Amino acid sequence: MSGSKGRVSQQCDTLTRQNAIRPVAIGRKNYLFAGSHEAAQRAAMMYSLFNTCRLHNINPYLWLKDVLEQMHLYTSSKLHELLPQNWAKIKKDEMG
Repeated sequence: MSGSKGRVSQQCDTLTRQNAIRPVAIGRKNYLFAGSHEAAQRAAMMYSLFNTCRLHNINPYLWLKDVLEQMHLYTSSKLHELLPQNWAKIKKDEMG
């Protein structure tokens, strides 16, 4: 009986991993139709930023909207503060 539990646990773990990488595989397929290598790199970068938002429980729309509205206030040496994981910390500190 314990062997069966181990297989079920392993299957669930495998499904979780497959579900986590599925969007990457779909994105990779979509990048073939980006028009150019540079466009595919830009799409991959945005995809990565949106996935970082998801990992940090940040609404990607709200993050992107705020970043686009605020980025003119940042020097190039401080742009890293607008990355999703840093942005969330700053917003949390601003709220209190």
